Amino acid sequence: MAEGSILERIVARRRLDLEEAKARRPPAAVERAAAEAPPPLDIVARLRRGGGMAVMAEIKRASPSRGDIAPDIDAAEQARRYAAAGAAVISVLTEPHWFKGSLADLERARAALEPLGAERPALLRKDFILDPYQVAEARAAGADAVLLIVACLDDAALRELLAETRAYGMEALVEVNSGAEMERAAAAGARFVGINNRNLHDFRVDLATTERLAAQRPPGALLAALSGIERREDVERFARAGAEAVLVGEALMRAEDPGALIREFAAVPVMG
Repeated sequence: MAEGSILERIVARRRLDLEEAKARRPPAAVERAAAEAPPPLDIVARLRRGGGMAVMAEIKRASPSRGDIAPDIDAAEQARRYAAAGAAVISVLTEPHWFKGSLADLERARAALEPLGAERPALLRKDFILDPYQVAEARAAGADAVLLIVACLDDAALRELLAETRAYGMEALVEVNSGAEMERAAAAGARFVGINNRNLHDFRVDLATTERLAAQRPPGALLAALSGIERREDVERFARAGAEAVLVGEALMRAEDPGALIREFAAVPVMG
C-alpha cells in the first residue's frame, strides 16, 4: 500500500480497534456467540434469485470522501425500507471512524428483517476485515456474508479469512480494483467478486474499472459492481459488462424515495 494512503490509515486504525475489541470481549466469547447464531442465508443464491439486476442496498452514514451522508439514520428503519423495495442484500458499514457505522447497526438491521424469515435480504458486513475475530463478530451480529478487500490483505490472510468465513456457513464478497487483485481473488478461490470502481488509496472513482476487469472474473463467480452507481444508465452499463449485482450506497442514502431507486435498478436485465 502507498504510504499514507487513505486505505493505509483506515487499516492502521482498524488494527487498533481490533485489539481494543478483543480486550473488551475475548475471542472465545465471540466465537461462542457466532456458533449459536441462527443459520446464515446463501448470499449468492439470494442474489441470483430475482432474474434481473440484484441490488445490494447499503446503510452508510458517512465516508472519507463525502463526509457525513446520513449520520442519524435509523438502521432498522432503513433496512425495512430496502427490504420492502426488493433489495436482495443489505450491506451495513460497520467501520466507526470514517464511516460512522457499528456492529449495533448490523444487529438492528438483522432484528428488523427477522420477521421476513427466509425471504429476507441477505446481510453483508462491510468493513475492513483483517482478522478471524471480525468474521466471528459478523456472524454473531447476524451477518450472512463479509467483505474481504484484496488490497489490504496478503495472500495468506485472504485464504485464511475466506476459509474462516465459509467455516461459519457464510460467503465473502471479495473486492478487487485491478487485474492483479482479480488474479489473487481467483487464486484464493473467490466465488463472489466485487469490482470496486473506487480506488481505496485515493478514493477516486472510475466507472470503467468494472468494464476493464469483468472478463477476468473467476469462472462461475458471481460478479458485482461496487461504488459510483447513481442512475439507471450506470446499472445498464454494468449489466452489459457482465455484472449480476450492483452495490449502491450514497445514492440510496440521499434519495427521497430509496425504494423507487431500488425498483428502477432491479428492473435492469442481466446479460448472463
